[in-house]
Amino acid sequence: MSPLPSSTGSVQIQQFYDKGLAHASYAIRSEGQIALIDPARDPQPYYDFADEHEARIVAVIETHPHADFVSSHLEIAQETGATIYVSQLVQAAYPHTTFDEGQRITLGTVELHALNTPGHSPDSISVLLLDELAQSRAVFTGDTLFVGDVGRPDLRESDAVGGHSRESLAAQLYASTRQKLMTLPATTRVYPAHGPGSLCGKTTSTDLDSSIGKEIRTNYALQPMSEADFVQVLLADQPFVPKYFGHDVMLNKLGAVAFEDGIRMVPRLRAETEMEPGVLLIDTRPAQEFRAGHLPGAINLMDGGKFETWLGSIVAPQEAYYLLADSQIALDTVIRKTAKIGYETNIRGALLTPRELPATSAGPDVEQVRQHPGTFTIVDIRNPSEVKAEPLFTQALHIPLYELRERVTEIPTDKPILVHCAGGYRSAAGSSIVRAALPHVLVYDLSEAVTTF
Repeated sequence: MSPLPSSTGSVQIQQFYDKGLAHASYAIRSEGQIALIDPARDPQPYYDFADEHEARIVAVIETHPHADFVSSHLEIAQETGATIYVSQLVQAAYPHTTFDEGQRITLGTVELHALNTPGHSPDSISVLLLDELAQSRAVFTGDTLFVGDVGRPDLRESDAVGGHSRESLAAQLYASTRQKLMTLPATTRVYPAHGPGSLCGKTTSTDLDSSIGKEIRTNYALQPMSEADFVQVLLADQPFVPKYFGHDVMLNKLGAVAFEDGIRMVPRLRAETEMEPGVLLIDTRPAQEFRAGHLPGAINLMDGGKFETWLGSIVAPQEAYYLLADSQIALDTVIRKTAKIGYETNIRGALLTPRELPATSAGPDVEQVRQHPGTFTIVDIRNPSEVKAEPLFTQALHIPLYELRERVTEIPTDKPILVHCAGGYRSAAGSSIVRAALPHVLVYDLSEAVTTF
């Protein structure tokens, strides 16, 4: 939770930031009333904020159905009696009040006005905060405008989420920025739903808030250009789309079950003998512990800063899996992280690491790799943009991690296989995926040693 400067003396804006998902949500407090914008899956921080200030949550505003996390809007409404506000274009399945251009919410001494700003999604809105003098003080831009970037327009192309072409949404985003957001006073504060590292954009700044004036001066997407040029620039070099994104859009349109209820529904197992054969096993321990011994067929997806993103990129939305950790605290932590993207219902069982584990092969001889790389089949699992910017091994087979499970059969098996990424986290996952799929081939993880090449 990060404090932000108040827009006026009679209103407080509080940012809640989830670094793992690069997600920012907000509480606006005025005269004992609170409106939440784009809340995360766990509602407790918002309840704590309300209790601390002896205020009541009266409104929950969704700027759009998010793709990269599950929102707690329905749970908060059911718990507090708050009204959910969302664009009528969402066609939300939960009880709500529509909130579109020309509509406003009175919150204490301020007003919140809806701006329809499609582009990232066809149903995106931004929320403009006006003070008691009807002056524009802040705009909550959702995924329409970030600090240094705008939201990607290519997440609603599948028929399951509307079948909207990326080109048409990019054109809508051009209009939304030029005709709506860029016409606001330069001093208007900008509070986006995402920060650096979010896959909902591509060049997001490290700053977590900005102003309209600053963005007009510095944001590449807001510079003078034609609509055609904007579409071309915006669509170039967008990052990959994780498997779970479409699933979360639909889940957010329906409304998710309460966070703690979802956690309690996860089956807890006492031993690996209770696991069914043929079900994916995700081992969340550190790589060095995994390399020392692990259950056959396990994938090493370490708990870390991007655990949720990689879980939802490697595992399909309806795919069952077991979850393994080395302590009860660690297990509880990763279960809660799975719930942030709506993957807790996929867990067939969660359990602690068995004490006795089969030993695994040692790491590669780094000097041999450096002197004789041709003696290995080298698999580079970095993203395409990384490979383009810095190719490390000219003869490497490039299969990005998010495609590796589906494409592992493309890897030749006539030589030992060496997997590498940019620093070690992804290569631990990638080498374990290859090892599980090709158990009769020597598979090595170059790990952090890649930084010496």
